[in-house]
Amino acid sequence: MGNIAIDGPAGAGKSTIAKLVAKELGFVYVDTGAMYRAMALFMINNNVAPDDSDKISATCQDADITIKYENGEQVVFLNDENVNGKIRNEEVGKMASSSSANGDVRKKLVELQQKLAKSTDVVMDGRDIGTVVLPDATLKVYLTASSRVRAERRFKELTAKGVECNIDVIEKDIIDRDYRDMHRENSPLMQAEDAVLVDSSDMTIDEVARRIVDLYKEKI
Repeated sequence: MGNIAIDGPAGAGKSTIAKLVAKELGFVYVDTGAMYRAMALFMINNNVAPDDSDKISATCQDADITIKYENGEQVVFLNDENVNGKIRNEEVGKMASSSSANGDVRKKLVELQQKLAKSTDVVMDGRDIGTVVLPDATLKVYLTASSRVRAERRFKELTAKGVECNIDVIEKDIIDRDYRDMHRENSPLMQAEDAVLVDSSDMTIDEVARRIVDLYKEKI
């Protein structure tokens, strides 16, 4: 299987780029966040409280979560049920915030993500895909951009929605988050030794996607 792992800090454009690359190559884009939400829905369906870590650890073992494409649309399956229409509400979001912090949930989802990558060509993005989830990926990319550029992108997004914000505050939040992600105990953000560094500070989205597609084609 041809797998592409894209890691990098918050605001680097990983998901946007990963979707474009997957579309270009005909791969499955694995929305890891949606998988965590499906797990959260499983907890809710089994009446597990967000603060009951022991029950979360036990219950997660019975969840089978995968992603397929049907009619060009990404579909998340939880124990063979299409749950696309059930995982985007606030209740699921809150449960996902609690359950995703559980080490056993994370371990189970990494197993499911690895299983998916063994059966199909995937593009996966996150903080530790190349180092932990797909250590044998065909291509590993560490996608980044300067904190200022990432702040400018976020500033444009928010102001377009009519949200008042301060670019210096946004940049400080990004720098703080980078520090937390790089120094967390479990699977910290880091560039895999064999990952290609792609700095998107002075590149368009299409240019970054093209660069990654070209890098992949060089590998195969």
